[in-house]
Amino acid sequence: MHKALSPSGIHPPFSNYSNGIEIVSRSRLVFCSGQLGVAPDGTIPPDIEGQATLCFDNIRAILLEAGMDFRHVVKLNAFVTERQYMKGYMDARNALFAEPYPASTLMIVGGFSRPDFHVEVEAIAAAPG
Repeated sequence: MHKALSPSGIHPPFSNYSNGIEIVSRSRLVFCSGQLGVAPDGTIPPDIEGQATLCFDNIRAILLEAGMDFRHVVKLNAFVTERQYMKGYMDARNALFAEPYPASTLMIVGGFSRPDFHVEVEAIAAAPG
């Protein structure tokens, strides 16, 4: 349904993501809004790994509602508030995805709507139509 694009003439990815993704069939698309690391009861873990895990749990729930899972994710956009949080986010992400890895962007931002949030993740998924 989709394949990774990693041309030999450009630098390879720094981690488990693809430089590009080609969707090779007509697909249903799911666009997940940015998900924060907040549990259904409103609690927010103090650590980046806990927040990133909840971001991905929320994305998983959205995908499942559409009959999809992480295999269908073709693009991730992630935002962390500190450079030191990059590793914790990437560890959480890398534990969930296998080849072909989704395309991925990770940015350091000034903050979110509440100061106790440290990571936000958006996802785009594609499945056969």
